[in-house]
Amino acid sequence: MTGSAVTGDNPRTPGRNICEGRVVIVTGAGRGLGRAHALAFAAEGAKVVVNDLDVGLDGGVEGGLGGSLDRGLDRTGGSGGPAQRVVDEIRAAGGEAVAHGGDIATTDGASTLVAAALETYGRLDTLVNNAGFLRDRMLVNLDEDDWDAVMRVHVKGHFLPLKHAAAHWRAEAKAGRPVAARVVNTTSGAGLLGSVGQGNYAAAKAGIIGLTLVASAEMSRYGVQVNAIAPAARTRMTEAAFAGLAALPEDVSPLVVWLGSADSAGVTGRVFEAEGGRITVMEGWRPGPTADKGARWTPADAGVAALKLLTEAEPPQPVYGVR
Repeated sequence: MTGSAVTGDNPRTPGRNICEGRVVIVTGAGRGLGRAHALAFAAEGAKVVVNDLDVGLDGGVEGGLGGSLDRGLDRTGGSGGPAQRVVDEIRAAGGEAVAHGGDIATTDGASTLVAAALETYGRLDTLVNNAGFLRDRMLVNLDEDDWDAVMRVHVKGHFLPLKHAAAHWRAEAKAGRPVAARVVNTTSGAGLLGSVGQGNYAAAKAGIIGLTLVASAEMSRYGVQVNAIAPAARTRMTEAAFAGLAALPEDVSPLVVWLGSADSAGVTGRVFEAEGGRITVMEGWRPGPTADKGARWTPADAGVAALKLLTEAEPPQPVYGVR
């Protein structure tokens, strides 16, 4: 994951903003990628619900909103936390935004997040699941609490907002109202290929890909498209592990905004990698070389067949961090 930043402001489509009139939720939007996404959506005309719990890189208490991940917070986002600061930036630029400071890995936090959009703006069009943190350890040093915390914020923190947003959109569709909803989930190269020292994070991000595929299949009948991005950008989460990564969060956001807009009609169930000025469609598991005996294998024969098939197969991509 190396690359360089792309210079220049967020480009707009000449003569129009592609998210004009849309209402967008971005989780973990107080800093880094989430902040960049929120500002980019607002620049394209969206009204934005900016969610952030204000925790440290490992999920511990920061300043401002503060609070542990085990207790809910006032959904207004407070007056001095990172969510409110992003809201202030959006409003200062002439946009519309509201802060939400709840824990989206709880039912109450996720439900009030969706309610904040509906009660403030009367609709919800796009959900960007971005919130997360790291607790990196080699497997033999990885505590159960560190495993649970990372799975909770990433997997459960994607599932619960998606569940509550999807329930709203399904009700809208069943009531006969048109739905052109979008969900953009956030996976990682670690979830696609693995990453040494990040067993919990890699497992969580791989799980998000599975959730994306299922949600896309289940929700398409209701007018909901679900995709995922695997971003590579220099943020406080990545600057220590990937010191050579120069791409900026703002380089990733244009793709996220497009996926969250009505312009992306027909695109669902896909995973994109974005870094700097590069966009890649990631192609997942596909059947490779196959052997069919037409009967049950013996263990020894199965081994012979597997070894032969491996000589015909494409080698796997290397796991991040392998030396």
